[in-house]
Order: sequence, then C-alpha cells, then structure tokens
Amino acid sequence: MEKEENPERTSSSSSPGEEKPAEPDATDSADANANAKADANTDPKADANADANANANANANANANASTDVNADATANANADADANAESTDEKEEKEEKNDGEEKVEEERREEEEPDDADFGSNFHKFSEEIDRFILNAKKNEDPESDPPEIPKSVEKFAEMVEGEISKFDSSKEHGKWSHELNEDSVTLLQAIDKVVVLTNVLQRFASNPNYMLSINHTSSLLQRAMAFLEDEFQALLEDYTGVSVGSDSSTPATRVQKIKQPSFDLNSPHEADKNALPENDPGGEGGEDNNFPGYSPTTMSTLIVIAKAMISAGYESECLQSFTIVRLNLFEESLNKAGLERMSMEDVQKMNWEPLEGDIVAWTKLCRLCIRAYFSAEKELCETIFGDHPSISNRLFNNLARAVIFQFLNFAEAVAMTKKSAERLFKFLDIYETLRDLMGSMDTLFQGESLLAELKSDTSSARSHIGQASVCIFSDLENSIKADNGKIPVPGGAVHPLTRYVLNYLKNACEYKETLEEVFQEHQKPDNSDTIQESENEREARYNGNEEEKPISPFAEQLMVVMDLLDSNLDAKSKLYKDLSLSYIFLMNNGQYIMQSIRGSPEIHDLLGDTWRRKRSTDLRQYHKNYQRETWSRVLGCLKDEGLLHGKGNIVKPALKERFKSFNAMMDEIHRTQSAWVVSDEQLQSELRVSIGAVVIPAYRSFLGRFEQYLDPGRQTEKYIKYGPEEVEAAIEELFDGTPATMLKRR
Repeated sequence: MEKEENPERTSSSSSPGEEKPAEPDATDSADANANAKADANTDPKADANADANANANANANANANASTDVNADATANANADADANAESTDEKEEKEEKNDGEEKVEEERREEEEPDDADFGSNFHKFSEEIDRFILNAKKNEDPESDPPEIPKSVEKFAEMVEGEISKFDSSKEHGKWSHELNEDSVTLLQAIDKVVVLTNVLQRFASNPNYMLSINHTSSLLQRAMAFLEDEFQALLEDYTGVSVGSDSSTPATRVQKIKQPSFDLNSPHEADKNALPENDPGGEGGEDNNFPGYSPTTMSTLIVIAKAMISAGYESECLQSFTIVRLNLFEESLNKAGLERMSMEDVQKMNWEPLEGDIVAWTKLCRLCIRAYFSAEKELCETIFGDHPSISNRLFNNLARAVIFQFLNFAEAVAMTKKSAERLFKFLDIYETLRDLMGSMDTLFQGESLLAELKSDTSSARSHIGQASVCIFSDLENSIKADNGKIPVPGGAVHPLTRYVLNYLKNACEYKETLEEVFQEHQKPDNSDTIQESENEREARYNGNEEEKPISPFAEQLMVVMDLLDSNLDAKSKLYKDLSLSYIFLMNNGQYIMQSIRGSPEIHDLLGDTWRRKRSTDLRQYHKNYQRETWSRVLGCLKDEGLLHGKGNIVKPALKERFKSFNAMMDEIHRTQSAWVVSDEQLQSELRVSIGAVVIPAYRSFLGRFEQYLDPGRQTEKYIKYGPEEVEAAIEELFDGTPATMLKRR
C-alpha cells in the first residue's frame, strides 16, 4: 500500500471514478500548499507564478525562484499554521477512520493468504482445483512464446502452504515416521508435492516470460527442498525393513551334506574313518536356517512407490536411484554377514586355516543357493514394484545390485580355488562347483541384457573352471597318497588296512557327487594329468575280456579304476610283509571283502567300475580263500590220509599211526592258538571261512578216527594220542578269526 504524502492528497482521492488532478511544479509546491490552505476557494489549478507572488507578500524573505529549499518550506509552513489550524476536526477523524479501515483490510488479506496449518488437507483441496485449471489451460497453450494464462494467486498461497507443511514434518526428530503412520496430512503432503512437480514443469514452459519468473523461482526452490525431504524419507523407509520369510533351501540334498561335512581320513585310526564320515547332524546345513529377506510392509511399499514416482517425475532420478542402490546393497550385505558370510579379500581367504574356512564355505554355499532360489527373485520383484512405471530403471537397479552380490560370491570362490589342495577339501570344492553351475543356470531368467549376461556368465564360468581344475587335482592326488603309503609294519591279525578304509570311504563320499565329478573330469581334466591313466587299447581290451557290451569308460570312471588298481598293488605289497603265508591271504581276503562290500553299498561306484571289474575282483577274492585253505589245512588233511599207515594185508603201522595223531593234535593246537587271534571282521566272510574249513576237516577227521582209533590200546594210549573228538575240532574251528587270545582246547 502506497505511503500518503499529505492529508490533502489523501482526501483528494475521493473516488475511483474521479479524474486525478495534475501535479504542481516541484519548485512551487510549498507556496501553492500555503495559499491553498489560506484560501479554500482558490482554484488548485491557478498559475504557479500567482502563487509565488502571494507567498512573496506573506513572507518577504521567501525567494520567488526557490525550488525545494527546506528553509522556504519551513517559513511557508510557519506562515500557514493559522490556516492549518483551521482544518476541521471532522476531517482528522475521517482520516483516522480511513487508516484504521485500510489496516483492517490488510490484516484480513494476510489472514486469507496464510494457510491454516491445522487444516492442511482442506486447504490443499481448496487450492488444488484452481491450480488444476491453471495447469490444464497452460498445457493447452502449445506456443510458449504466446501470452500464457495469468498465474492465479492460489499458486503462491499453495506454495507457501506446502513449504510450511514440509517444515513441520522436517522438524520431526524421526525421519520416516510420518510416512509410516500415513495419516491424512502425510498422504496429502505427498499429493501436494506431486502437484508441485507438475506445477513447476508447467511454469518452466514459460520461463522466458518475466511475469512467470517470481513463481518459477518460488516453486523451483520449493521443489528442491521437497525433493531433499523426500530423499531423506525414502532412505529412512528403505533402511527400516521388515524380515520377510522366503522359505528354506531344499535344492541341495541335506542327507549328502550331512554325510560329507568333515570326513576323517586318519590312516592311523581304521575305525574312526567310518564313524566320522557320517555325522548325525550338520549345523551348517540348510534345513533349518531362518531365511529373512529384507522386505517391507504393504504400507511402506505404497509410500516408497509414491516417493520414487515423485522424485523421478521431478527430474531427481539419480538421487532416488542412488539412495535405493546404496541402502539395498548395504541391507543385502548385512543379511549375508549376519548369516555368516563376511566380506574377505583373497589374501584373507588364503591365509585361513581349513576349519574356519570350511565353515565359511558352508555359509557361502547356503547363502549363494538362497540368493539363486529366493533372494534374487524377491529383490527383482521389489524393484519392479517400486519402479513399476519405469521397467528400464527397475531392471538396471536389480542388475547392478545382483551383479555386486554375485561378484562377491565369485571372488570368494576364486580365492578358495587358490588355497592349498588336500584330500579333505574335495567335497567343499565340489559344493562350490555345483553352486556356481546352478548360478549360471539361473541367470537367463534373472537378468536381461546380452552384454550383462555375457559378462556374468563369463566370470562365473571362469570361477567354476578354477574350482573344477582344483577338484581334479585333489582327486587325482589320491594316487600319490596311495603310493606314499609304504609302511613296513603289517596290520596285526591281517585286519583291514587303514589305507583301504581311507580310500573306500573317500570314494564313497566322492561318488555322492558322481554326476558332478563326471562333468568335472570331462571338462577340466588335463590330457597329461596322470601318466597312469593312459593305457593301450590292448590293456583296456584285456581288462574287459573283449566284452563289447560294456559302456564307454568316462574320464572319471577311468580315474577311479586307476585308483583301485593302485590300491590293489599296494595291498599286495603289504601282504608280503607277513611271515605267515596263511595270514597274508587272510589280509588280502579281509581287504578284498571290505572293498567288495563297499562297492555293493555304493551304486555309484558299482556303476562306474562296472560288472566286469566286480566279477574280476570276486574271482580274486575266491582265489585268496582257496590259497588260504591250501596253505593252512592241506597239511592237516595230510595227517588224515591212509598212505604210510598200512603194511601188508591190513596190518597197521602203529608208530606211524601214533605220529599221525600227534601231528594232527599239534597242528590243531597251533592253528587254534594263532588263528583265533587273527581278525576277520566281516561276519559273512568269517562264517564262510569257518564253514568251508569245517566242511573239509571234520568229515575227514571223523572218518580217520573211525577207522584207526581201534588200533590204539584203550586207556592211557588212547587218551595220549586222541586228544580231540570231532566235536572238539568243530568247536576249535568256530573260535578261529575272533581276534581274541586263544584258550586251551577242550579234550574229548
């Protein structure tokens, strides 16, 4: 509102329709005012010179040519005091009433322009209709150079209202709370900010129009503040996630994981190998983990969608996507860390001892499979939901996040492949190999974009190849382990050698991964991996006796046969450490039987080695049995023959007969004493041995005793030379191979 120069000018502006009088010359204004006050009838349009002369008569000191001199004004005012005092009291009161009225109008105007904070929603809807009409009209104006529509006053009022509402929420101590509650005002604020975005974009079309500059600056500043506010809220909402169950991973056979968690291959503990190879529980298994994907409630998701849409449409796409990427990647890595997978450098992995590293591999396998099966799909769905109006953005966000997580997995696998290679690590290496294979298989459905797919598949294939090559080296190194076992101390009692247990348990566990090892050896075995693998066509044909029905041998099956042949050679050498030839055959039978039983219990090994190999080993086992019986019991049976006992016609050579009984008794005592301490742990083999021995010895002894006992004098002579009857001999045989010290045989 303009400031009034004097009361006269105020009163002269009596009505809007009256023509405003011309302004007097500045140099004569003081004198003119004085004369106007002295004479109310004087024409205000009188000549300026006449006014000057009148003033000269009133005050001799006044200068006719004075312009705006302060002293002249003061003198004129002093001379005009009498006339000024003549101003009516009514005029003063009228002036005061008018001023009061104008102040009241101004106050009412301010109150009208200021939005009511307590009723933000109604104010928004009141302004929104008018702004929508303005936006619609502005959009119809296709030529930005033409006269745009007039900006309504509601635009400024609306901007101030939104700014005040943002200030109210922004002053809150807890970001994100307003959007969690999603009360009427918070929902309206989101709608209002969205309206600011549209309004700013429309105003920017007429940026060249000076009448729009003030509103453009105001709404642009408001938009920037609103976007900063939304960015903070967006990030706070993303960080305040809710654990969402995505199920447990059933893609890896839990039974196999339990079997091979940490098999023991201690050559000095023959029975521990079997026991430790099959632990009952695997705390690192995948059956009972609590899978919580960092997701959000439906209310939060709705708010995230609105905020993302508003920021992108306002041109703040990069800020929105940056916040989303940082928070989601941090949450993903935090989830992996809580589940036991820490981010480690390659150097850290290679310096780790095997026990903690094995635990990390278990966690790595579990979490990588969980990501493949559930987390990646859930994250992709999350991106598509929040950025549903922008498929390219959602794809880019998911691709970037998943690629970062996958690279973390691949770096760990590459580091493990470079660690020390030893037999017990094979199974965890194969777990990694299978996981990487499954990861590659899932990429086509997860990712879009040929270049990204090519990059991820190439990196994954490289890591898988390194793990595969390491697995081949570890398994092939089993040959060296067998060759290096050249101890010169025989196993007591001819029992199963620890090396046999070690190799067969190792192979049984390894063949749980039969298909994987077939693939590993097919793809990653070097041609010169082992000289022992190479064999001529004649050797292969001899091995299978020209059986054309045998299926082609895979590289892994061939490697397995090499291992078994090396084991046979090693056991044959160890059998020669026994001074008793019979015991050496018991040793070979024990180990051969253990091998056959292990193969029967593993369909995978049986399938790899084939029926021809199994038949050959069964033949070898029967031959060991025959050799034992011949070496041990042929001499006993020789005592029960007729040769050398008959002289002439039916005459018995008693000294020879007595010597025969003495020899038989001595042999039975020796066999019982020694061979009852020998070990045949396989019950089937033990029973077969006893039955086969009894079937030969007992009938022969019963027949010999029945024919020649009568030629000994009853009494002392009989007791002296016939210590055992058939029943006692049978009982003695039943005590053989128990692995316990012998007791004295009972006499008849």
